[in-house]
Amino acid sequence: MRCKKKLTDFEYYVMFEKGTEPPFAGELLNEKREGIFVCKCCETSLFSSSAKFDSGTGWPSFFEPISKNSIKEELDTSHGMIRTEVKCAKCDAHLGHVFTDGPSPTNLRYCINSVCLEFRAIKN
Repeated sequence: MRCKKKLTDFEYYVMFEKGTEPPFAGELLNEKREGIFVCKCCETSLFSSSAKFDSGTGWPSFFEPISKNSIKEELDTSHGMIRTEVKCAKCDAHLGHVFTDGPSPTNLRYCINSVCLEFRAIKN
């Protein structure tokens, strides 16, 4: 199974069974250092700290991915809603959702579960 040995049961649930972590509970929500957020499963670079912002939603939020090739987006009609799911392009892990209520310059808000990410600080 994909990354099963590397992830906790909860991380696996969120990433491969499309779960979610509780709002304001993720350890990366308040991460402010300069660096890169990578997929916890396959270590693909996903988001830069320079694109992170405080959305007030309770999940780490970014206005753009590092590369459009690092993620993929799919229609999600679960829970009676129409949303756009964000997945890792390499390992197909569920990361969160993207919404159109973000800041300039993209007006996008990639709302991502902390448990799906690892943070790699840039050492100066």
